Amino acid sequence: MAILDTIDLDLSLSKSSYHEQLKDLQFRVLRLQRAVFQLGHRVICVFEGWDASGKGGAIKRLTEALDPRGFIVHAVGAPSEEEREHNYLWRFWTNMPRNGQMVIFDRSWYGRVLVERVEGFATDQEWQQAYEEINAFERILNNDRTTLLKFFVHISKDEQLERFKDRENDPYKTWKLTPDDWRNREKWDAYYAATNDMLERTSTPNAPWHVIAGNNKRWARVAVLRTVVEALENDLPFTIDKYGLLKLDEDRATARVTAGQLDQAAVNAVLDEQKKVRKLLMKQG
Repeated sequence: MAILDTIDLDLSLSKSSYHEQLKDLQFRVLRLQRAVFQLGHRVICVFEGWDASGKGGAIKRLTEALDPRGFIVHAVGAPSEEEREHNYLWRFWTNMPRNGQMVIFDRSWYGRVLVERVEGFATDQEWQQAYEEINAFERILNNDRTTLLKFFVHISKDEQLERFKDRENDPYKTWKLTPDDWRNREKWDAYYAATNDMLERTSTPNAPWHVIAGNNKRWARVAVLRTVVEALENDLPFTIDKYGLLKLDEDRATARVTAGQLDQAAVNAVLDEQKKVRKLLMKQG
């Protein structure tokens, strides 16, 4: 069975539960972002998905509580003339995160095996060999102190049509709908097949795909935030307590400091900041 066929698109979240979880998860992501900065870690979040699937809304909820100095969002469109003169990965290499930074890609290098494949912008040989090229590219990133998170936001064809109509009739959203969106919709089956191939061939232990059920936007946004929190908890030597604050995992931290992967002074700086935040939260009751 194709991977997309296994996703339960009926998953949903009530408004009250959504707002409660959103507030908690955004605070957790903020605390982890601060640790990323202080430890010199790097984070990459890749967002792919159907047109009108809610990628922008998910990115907004992920970033709206963060320190804007610590992240960059790249909205990826067609390559420029200069970019076309290089290997397709070149324009992404030049936008990788610095130490302590989070970089978010709204569309990504996966265009080679999605839009370029379906629209014929890449030859069969080019897009077929791209799977291993991408896996190698992501392996390099993961081996170099980088957390790589890949999201595909999945919605049904009927849900996409409803959102297209909503955009078409809303003066605040009509700019979001383009002729390309309608043309892409006509090739739904081709994109469906290309997406399943992408998920199967580029979901690796070091860079797995997270397919997010997107028919309910509240569910999708919370699912993205929760996945980011869990991934950073796994990659950093901290756990998060019930207040959303970081607690040092001494064994993991000691091992990384000994291996030269972390600086002890940076770890201490994270802990000192957590103490200050904890005192503020206690004052607020």
